Amino acid sequence: MELLANKLRPQKLEEVIGQKHLIGKGKILSNLVKNKKIFSLILYGKPGIGKTSIANAIVKELNVPHRFLNATINNKQDFDIVIEEAKMYGSMIVIIDEIHRMNKDKQDILLPHLESGLIILIGLTTSNPYHKINPAIRSRVQIYELHELEKEDIIEGLKKACEKLDSIIIDEESLNFIAASSSGDFRSALNLLEVAYYSSDNQTINLELLKSILSKPVFFHDKNEDGHYDVLSAFQKSIRGSDVDAALHYLARLIEAGDLDSIYRRMSVIAYEDIGLANPSIGPKVMAAIHAAELVGLPEARIPLGTIVTEMALSPKSNSAHLALDEALNDIRKGSTGNVPNHIKTNSQTYLYPHNYPNSYVKQEYLPKELKGKKYYHMKPNKYETNLNNLWKEMRGEK
Repeated sequence: MELLANKLRPQKLEEVIGQKHLIGKGKILSNLVKNKKIFSLILYGKPGIGKTSIANAIVKELNVPHRFLNATINNKQDFDIVIEEAKMYGSMIVIIDEIHRMNKDKQDILLPHLESGLIILIGLTTSNPYHKINPAIRSRVQIYELHELEKEDIIEGLKKACEKLDSIIIDEESLNFIAASSSGDFRSALNLLEVAYYSSDNQTINLELLKSILSKPVFFHDKNEDGHYDVLSAFQKSIRGSDVDAALHYLARLIEAGDLDSIYRRMSVIAYEDIGLANPSIGPKVMAAIHAAELVGLPEARIPLGTIVTEMALSPKSNSAHLALDEALNDIRKGSTGNVPNHIKTNSQTYLYPHNYPNSYVKQEYLPKELKGKKYYHMKPNKYETNLNNLWKEMRGEK
Protein backbone atom coordinates (compact mmCIF):
# COMPACT_ATOMS: atom_id res chain seq x y z
CA MET A 1 0.00 0.00 0.00
CA GLU A 2 2.99 2.30 -0.41
CA LEU A 3 1.96 5.69 -1.82
CA LEU A 4 2.98 6.55 -5.36
CA ALA A 5 4.73 9.70 -4.12
CA ASN A 6 7.03 7.54 -1.99
CA LYS A 7 7.63 4.98 -4.74
CA LEU A 8 8.80 7.78 -7.02
CA ARG A 9 11.15 9.37 -4.50
CA PRO A 10 14.25 10.38 -6.55
CA GLN A 11 17.42 8.38 -6.05
CA LYS A 12 19.55 10.95 -7.89
CA LEU A 13 19.43 14.73 -8.09
CA GLU A 14 18.91 14.56 -11.84
CA GLU A 15 15.58 12.81 -11.16
CA VAL A 16 14.24 15.75 -9.13
CA ILE A 17 11.74 17.84 -11.07
CA GLY A 18 12.12 21.63 -11.11
CA GLN A 19 14.60 23.60 -8.95
CA LYS A 20 16.86 24.26 -11.93
CA HIS A 21 18.54 27.10 -10.01
CA LEU A 22 20.06 24.50 -7.65
CA ILE A 23 20.17 21.29 -9.69
CA GLY A 24 21.76 20.65 -13.08
CA LYS A 25 25.07 21.15 -14.83
CA GLY A 26 27.17 23.70 -12.99
CA LYS A 27 24.57 24.26 -10.25
CA ILE A 28 25.49 24.36 -6.58
CA LEU A 29 23.86 21.19 -5.23
CA SER A 30 24.81 19.09 -8.26
CA ASN A 31 28.44 20.26 -7.99
CA LEU A 32 28.58 19.44 -4.28
CA VAL A 33 27.36 15.90 -4.93
CA LYS A 34 29.67 15.57 -7.93
CA ASN A 35 32.62 16.58 -5.73
CA LYS A 36 31.49 14.18 -2.97
CA LYS A 37 31.27 17.01 -0.45
CA ILE A 38 28.20 18.28 1.34
CA PHE A 39 27.85 20.99 3.98
CA SER A 40 25.09 21.64 6.47
CA LEU A 41 22.19 23.33 4.74
CA ILE A 42 18.52 24.22 5.06
CA LEU A 43 16.03 23.83 2.22
CA TYR A 44 12.86 25.87 2.51
CA GLY A 45 9.78 26.40 0.39
CA LYS A 46 6.13 25.49 -0.04
CA PRO A 47 4.89 21.91 0.54
CA GLY A 48 5.31 19.39 -2.25
CA ILE A 49 8.04 21.13 -4.26
CA GLY A 50 10.94 18.78 -3.59
CA LYS A 51 12.61 19.42 -0.22
CA THR A 52 12.50 15.82 0.98
CA SER A 53 13.21 14.51 -2.53
CA ILE A 54 16.38 16.60 -2.79
CA ALA A 55 17.57 15.52 0.66
CA ASN A 56 16.90 11.87 -0.18
CA ALA A 57 18.68 12.14 -3.54
CA ILE A 58 21.75 13.74 -1.93
CA VAL A 59 22.27 10.97 0.63
CA LYS A 60 21.52 8.24 -1.92
CA GLU A 61 24.03 9.60 -4.43
CA LEU A 62 26.71 10.20 -1.83
CA ASN A 63 26.03 6.76 -0.33
CA VAL A 64 26.83 7.96 3.19
CA PRO A 65 25.39 7.14 6.65
CA HIS A 66 22.27 9.18 7.27
CA ARG A 67 19.17 9.38 9.41
CA PHE A 68 15.79 11.07 9.01
CA LEU A 69 14.32 12.87 12.02
CA ASN A 70 11.29 15.06 12.54
CA ALA A 71 11.65 18.00 14.91
CA THR A 72 8.14 17.53 16.32
CA ILE A 73 7.83 13.74 16.40
CA ASN A 74 11.30 12.61 17.50
CA ASN A 75 12.23 13.28 21.09
CA LYS A 76 15.50 14.21 22.81
CA GLN A 77 16.44 10.54 23.23
CA ASP A 78 16.11 9.95 19.46
CA PHE A 79 18.55 12.81 18.85
CA ASP A 80 20.98 11.34 21.41
CA ILE A 81 20.87 7.95 19.67
CA VAL A 82 21.61 9.50 16.26
CA ILE A 83 24.60 11.38 17.68
CA GLU A 84 26.01 8.17 19.17
CA GLU A 85 25.57 6.49 15.78
CA ALA A 86 27.39 9.38 14.14
CA LYS A 87 30.32 8.88 16.54
CA MET A 88 30.54 5.25 15.41
CA TYR A 89 30.67 6.28 11.74
CA GLY A 90 32.86 9.32 12.30
CA SER A 91 30.30 11.56 10.58
CA MET A 92 26.65 11.39 9.56
CA ILE A 93 24.10 13.37 7.58
CA VAL A 94 21.00 14.06 9.65
CA ILE A 95 17.91 15.17 7.76
CA ILE A 96 15.49 17.02 10.03
CA ASP A 97 12.01 17.74 8.76
CA GLU A 98 10.06 20.70 10.19
CA ILE A 99 13.29 22.05 11.59
CA HIS A 100 11.64 25.38 12.44
CA ARG A 101 9.83 23.50 15.25
CA MET A 102 13.00 22.17 16.88
CA ASN A 103 12.96 23.18 20.55
CA LYS A 104 15.88 24.51 22.58
CA ASP A 105 16.79 21.14 24.18
CA LYS A 106 17.27 19.51 20.79
CA GLN A 107 19.17 22.51 19.47
CA ASP A 108 21.53 22.40 22.46
CA ILE A 109 22.21 18.73 21.74
CA LEU A 110 22.88 19.36 18.07
CA LEU A 111 24.90 22.60 18.04
CA PRO A 112 28.31 21.38 19.28
CA HIS A 113 28.23 18.45 16.85
CA LEU A 114 27.38 20.75 13.95
CA GLU A 115 30.35 22.85 15.00
CA SER A 116 32.70 19.87 15.10
CA GLY A 117 31.45 18.43 11.80
CA LEU A 118 30.25 15.18 13.39
CA ILE A 119 26.74 16.00 12.21
CA ILE A 120 26.02 17.39 8.75
CA LEU A 121 22.53 18.84 8.87
CA ILE A 122 19.99 18.99 6.08
CA GLY A 123 17.05 20.91 7.49
CA LEU A 124 13.67 21.00 5.75
CA THR A 125 11.02 23.63 6.42
CA THR A 126 8.06 25.39 4.86
CA SER A 127 8.78 28.47 7.00
CA ASN A 128 11.22 31.25 6.18
CA PRO A 129 14.36 30.24 8.14
CA TYR A 130 15.40 33.87 8.52
CA HIS A 131 12.30 34.30 10.68
CA LYS A 132 11.78 30.88 12.25
CA ILE A 133 15.19 29.23 12.70
CA ASN A 134 17.39 29.91 15.72
CA PRO A 135 20.28 32.23 14.72
CA ALA A 136 22.79 29.78 16.23
CA ILE A 137 21.62 27.14 13.74
CA ARG A 138 21.42 29.61 10.84
CA SER A 139 25.01 30.72 11.31
CA ARG A 140 26.22 27.16 10.81
CA VAL A 141 24.33 26.31 7.62
CA GLN A 142 23.83 27.43 4.04
CA ILE A 143 20.22 28.36 3.25
CA TYR A 144 18.58 27.63 -0.11
CA GLU A 145 15.06 28.59 -1.13
CA LEU A 146 13.17 26.19 -3.39
CA HIS A 147 11.00 27.79 -6.06
CA GLU A 148 7.39 26.93 -6.80
CA LEU A 149 7.09 24.33 -9.52
CA GLU A 150 5.94 25.40 -12.96
CA LYS A 151 3.02 23.64 -14.62
CA GLU A 152 5.43 22.10 -17.14
CA ASP A 153 7.52 20.63 -14.30
CA ILE A 154 4.49 18.97 -12.75
CA ILE A 155 3.28 17.55 -16.07
CA GLU A 156 6.75 16.15 -16.70
CA GLY A 157 6.68 14.47 -13.29
CA LEU A 158 3.15 13.13 -13.84
CA LYS A 159 4.18 11.54 -17.12
CA LYS A 160 7.04 9.77 -15.35
CA ALA A 161 4.60 8.61 -12.69
CA CYS A 162 2.26 7.20 -15.34
CA GLU A 163 5.05 4.87 -16.43
CA LYS A 164 4.80 3.22 -13.00
CA LEU A 165 1.03 2.63 -13.26
CA ASP A 166 0.12 -0.44 -15.33
CA SER A 167 -2.23 0.05 -18.28
CA ILE A 168 -3.07 3.65 -17.37
CA ILE A 169 -4.93 5.68 -19.99
CA ILE A 170 -4.87 9.46 -19.53
CA ASP A 171 -5.06 12.36 -21.97
CA GLU A 172 -3.27 15.71 -22.04
CA GLU A 173 -6.37 17.58 -20.87
CA SER A 174 -6.49 15.49 -17.70
CA LEU A 175 -2.77 15.94 -17.05
CA ASN A 176 -3.21 19.70 -17.44
CA PHE A 177 -6.14 19.68 -15.02
CA ILE A 178 -4.18 17.77 -12.37
CA ALA A 179 -1.22 20.14 -12.72
CA ALA A 180 -3.44 23.23 -12.52
CA SER A 181 -5.38 21.97 -9.50
CA SER A 182 -2.22 21.18 -7.51
CA SER A 183 -1.22 24.86 -7.03
CA GLY A 184 2.44 23.95 -7.51
CA ASP A 185 2.37 21.00 -5.06
CA PHE A 186 3.72 17.95 -6.90
CA ARG A 187 2.89 15.58 -4.04
CA SER A 188 -0.73 16.74 -4.24
CA ALA A 189 -0.70 16.15 -7.99
CA LEU A 190 0.64 12.61 -7.54
CA ASN A 191 -1.95 11.83 -4.89
CA LEU A 192 -4.79 12.95 -7.18
CA LEU A 193 -3.36 10.89 -10.04
CA GLU A 194 -3.15 7.81 -7.82
CA VAL A 195 -6.66 8.17 -6.41
CA ALA A 196 -8.03 8.61 -9.94
CA TYR A 197 -6.15 5.55 -11.18
CA TYR A 198 -7.49 3.22 -8.51
CA SER A 199 -11.03 4.61 -8.58
CA SER A 200 -11.44 4.43 -12.36
CA ASP A 201 -12.88 1.80 -14.66
CA ASN A 202 -10.14 0.00 -16.58
CA GLN A 203 -7.51 2.49 -15.30
CA THR A 204 -8.86 5.20 -17.60
CA ILE A 205 -8.56 8.75 -16.25
CA ASN A 206 -10.56 11.57 -17.79
CA LEU A 207 -11.68 15.08 -16.84
CA GLU A 208 -15.09 13.97 -15.59
CA LEU A 209 -13.54 11.48 -13.17
CA LEU A 210 -11.03 14.02 -11.87
CA LYS A 211 -13.72 16.63 -11.22
CA SER A 212 -15.82 14.08 -9.32
CA ILE A 213 -12.82 13.30 -7.09
CA LEU A 214 -11.67 16.87 -6.58
CA SER A 215 -14.41 18.36 -4.42
CA LYS A 216 -12.81 21.82 -4.27
CA PRO A 217 -13.27 24.17 -7.24
CA VAL A 218 -10.14 24.93 -9.22
CA PHE A 219 -9.66 28.69 -9.55
CA PHE A 220 -5.93 28.76 -10.20
CA HIS A 221 -6.08 28.27 -13.94
CA ASP A 222 -7.39 29.99 -16.99
CA LYS A 223 -6.99 29.57 -20.73
CA ASN A 224 -3.24 30.04 -20.37
CA GLU A 225 -3.06 27.86 -17.24
CA ASP A 226 -1.12 30.56 -15.38
CA GLY A 227 -3.95 31.98 -13.28
CA HIS A 228 -2.43 31.25 -9.86
CA TYR A 229 -0.13 34.23 -10.14
CA ASP A 230 -2.79 36.28 -11.95
CA VAL A 231 -5.22 35.92 -9.04
CA LEU A 232 -2.56 36.99 -6.54
CA SER A 233 -1.59 39.90 -8.78
CA ALA A 234 -5.23 40.96 -9.13
CA PHE A 235 -5.67 40.70 -5.35
CA GLN A 236 -2.79 43.09 -4.69
CA LYS A 237 -3.67 45.49 -7.48
CA SER A 238 -7.29 45.69 -6.35
CA ILE A 239 -6.22 46.66 -2.84
CA ARG A 240 -3.63 49.11 -4.23
CA GLY A 241 -6.33 50.59 -6.46
CA SER A 242 -8.72 50.94 -3.48
CA ASP A 243 -11.39 48.74 -5.12
CA VAL A 244 -12.78 46.99 -2.06
CA ASP A 245 -15.27 44.83 -3.99
CA ALA A 246 -12.64 43.46 -6.36
CA ALA A 247 -10.24 42.88 -3.45
CA LEU A 248 -12.87 40.82 -1.63
CA HIS A 249 -13.67 38.89 -4.83
CA TYR A 250 -10.06 37.77 -5.30
CA LEU A 251 -9.72 37.10 -1.57
CA ALA A 252 -12.76 34.81 -1.84
CA ARG A 253 -11.15 32.91 -4.73
CA LEU A 254 -7.96 32.41 -2.73
CA ILE A 255 -9.88 31.30 0.36
CA GLU A 256 -12.06 28.91 -1.61
CA ALA A 257 -8.89 27.30 -2.97
CA GLY A 258 -7.51 27.07 0.58
CA ASP A 259 -4.38 29.02 -0.28
CA LEU A 260 -3.99 30.82 3.05
CA ASP A 261 -0.17 31.00 2.90
CA SER A 262 -0.28 33.05 -0.31
CA ILE A 263 -2.90 35.36 1.22
CA TYR A 264 -0.75 35.93 4.31
CA ARG A 265 2.41 36.65 2.35
CA ARG A 266 0.72 38.96 -0.12
CA MET A 267 -1.15 40.94 2.57
CA SER A 268 2.10 41.39 4.52
CA VAL A 269 3.77 42.88 1.45
CA ILE A 270 0.82 45.10 0.57
CA ALA A 271 0.72 46.57 4.09
CA TYR A 272 4.20 48.04 3.64
CA GLU A 273 4.56 48.36 -0.14
CA ASP A 274 1.25 49.99 -0.98
CA ILE A 275 -0.18 51.44 2.25
CA GLY A 276 2.99 52.19 4.18
CA LEU A 277 3.23 55.56 5.92
CA ALA A 278 -0.27 56.59 4.85
CA ASN A 279 -1.58 54.23 7.55
CA PRO A 280 1.34 52.79 9.58
CA SER A 281 -0.95 50.88 11.95
CA ILE A 282 -1.98 48.57 9.12
CA GLY A 283 1.18 46.40 9.43
CA PRO A 284 0.47 45.26 13.03
CA LYS A 285 -3.22 44.92 12.18
CA VAL A 286 -2.39 42.58 9.28
CA MET A 287 -0.18 40.48 11.57
CA ALA A 288 -2.98 40.31 14.15
CA ALA A 289 -5.48 39.23 11.47
CA ILE A 290 -3.09 36.53 10.20
CA HIS A 291 -2.60 35.28 13.75
CA ALA A 292 -6.37 35.17 14.31
CA ALA A 293 -6.91 33.35 11.01
CA GLU A 294 -4.25 30.77 11.91
CA LEU A 295 -5.75 30.35 15.37
CA VAL A 296 -9.30 29.61 14.24
CA GLY A 297 -8.59 28.02 10.84
CA LEU A 298 -11.06 27.73 7.99
CA PRO A 299 -13.94 28.42 7.60
CA GLU A 300 -13.81 31.04 10.40
CA ALA A 301 -10.47 32.40 9.11
CA ARG A 302 -12.45 34.21 6.43
CA ILE A 303 -13.82 36.61 9.07
CA PRO A 304 -10.57 38.32 10.19
CA LEU A 305 -9.24 38.12 6.61
CA GLY A 306 -12.31 39.80 5.15
CA THR A 307 -12.18 42.52 7.79
CA ILE A 308 -8.52 43.40 7.28
CA VAL A 309 -8.69 43.26 3.46
CA THR A 310 -11.66 45.63 3.52
CA GLU A 311 -9.69 48.07 5.68
CA MET A 312 -6.61 47.72 3.46
CA ALA A 313 -8.60 48.52 0.33
CA LEU A 314 -10.27 51.54 1.93
CA SER A 315 -7.05 52.82 3.51
CA PRO A 316 -5.04 55.75 2.05
CA LYS A 317 -1.97 54.59 0.14
CA SER A 318 1.72 55.55 0.07
CA ASN A 319 4.85 53.89 -1.28
CA SER A 320 7.23 56.69 -0.26
CA ALA A 321 9.17 54.76 2.39
CA HIS A 322 10.07 51.69 0.35
CA LEU A 323 10.88 53.82 -2.71
CA ALA A 324 13.27 55.82 -0.53
CA LEU A 325 15.01 52.64 0.61
CA ASP A 326 15.18 51.32 -2.96
CA GLU A 327 16.95 54.53 -4.00
CA ALA A 328 19.40 54.16 -1.11
CA LEU A 329 20.04 50.51 -2.06
CA ASN A 330 20.64 51.59 -5.64
CA ASP A 331 23.34 54.02 -4.47
CA ILE A 332 24.99 51.29 -2.38
CA ARG A 333 25.01 48.87 -5.32
CA LYS A 334 26.57 51.52 -7.56
CA GLY A 335 29.34 52.07 -5.00
CA SER A 336 28.07 55.44 -3.76
CA THR A 337 28.88 54.95 -0.10
CA GLY A 338 31.76 56.88 1.44
CA ASN A 339 33.09 56.65 4.98
CA VAL A 340 30.98 57.07 8.10
CA PRO A 341 31.63 60.60 9.47
CA ASN A 342 34.11 60.53 12.36
CA HIS A 343 31.77 62.21 14.83
CA ILE A 344 29.19 59.36 14.65
CA LYS A 345 31.67 56.47 14.76
CA THR A 346 31.75 54.18 17.78
CA ASN A 347 33.06 55.89 20.95
CA SER A 348 33.44 59.25 19.18
CA GLN A 349 34.24 62.12 21.55
CA THR A 350 32.78 64.76 19.21
CA TYR A 351 29.31 63.24 18.81
CA LEU A 352 26.49 65.60 19.80
CA TYR A 353 23.86 63.65 21.77
CA PRO A 354 20.46 64.94 20.48
CA HIS A 355 18.63 64.31 23.76
CA ASN A 356 20.81 66.94 25.42
CA TYR A 357 19.33 69.64 23.18
CA PRO A 358 15.89 71.32 22.84
CA ASN A 359 13.35 69.13 21.03
CA SER A 360 15.96 66.32 21.14
CA TYR A 361 17.51 67.78 18.00
CA VAL A 362 20.90 69.23 17.14
CA LYS A 363 22.18 69.94 13.64
CA GLN A 364 25.04 67.68 12.61
CA GLU A 365 25.92 65.70 9.48
CA TYR A 366 25.05 62.00 9.43
CA LEU A 367 25.58 61.03 5.78
CA PRO A 368 29.08 60.41 4.38
CA LYS A 369 30.53 63.61 2.92
CA GLU A 370 30.28 62.12 -0.58
CA LEU A 371 26.48 62.00 -0.15
CA LYS A 372 26.01 65.26 1.72
CA GLY A 373 22.61 66.78 0.95
CA LYS A 374 21.29 63.57 -0.66
CA LYS A 375 17.51 63.17 -0.39
CA TYR A 376 15.99 59.70 -0.54
CA TYR A 377 12.64 60.22 1.11
CA HIS A 378 10.01 62.24 -0.74
CA MET A 379 6.79 62.81 1.15
CA LYS A 380 3.41 61.80 -0.25
CA PRO A 381 0.62 64.30 0.53
CA ASN A 382 -1.47 62.15 2.86
CA LYS A 383 -2.62 63.07 6.36
CA TYR A 384 -0.15 60.94 8.32
CA GLU A 385 2.96 61.89 6.33
CA THR A 386 1.95 65.55 6.33
CA ASN A 387 1.65 65.45 10.12
CA LEU A 388 5.00 63.65 10.38
CA ASN A 389 6.61 66.26 8.14
CA ASN A 390 5.18 69.11 10.22
CA LEU A 391 6.41 67.53 13.46
CA TRP A 392 9.83 67.00 11.88
CA LYS A 393 10.04 70.65 10.86
CA GLU A 394 8.89 71.73 14.32
CA MET A 395 11.59 69.59 15.93
CA ARG A 396 14.20 71.28 13.71
CA GLY A 397 12.87 74.72 14.58
CA GLU A 398 11.54 75.36 11.10
CA LYS A 399 8.18 76.90 10.20
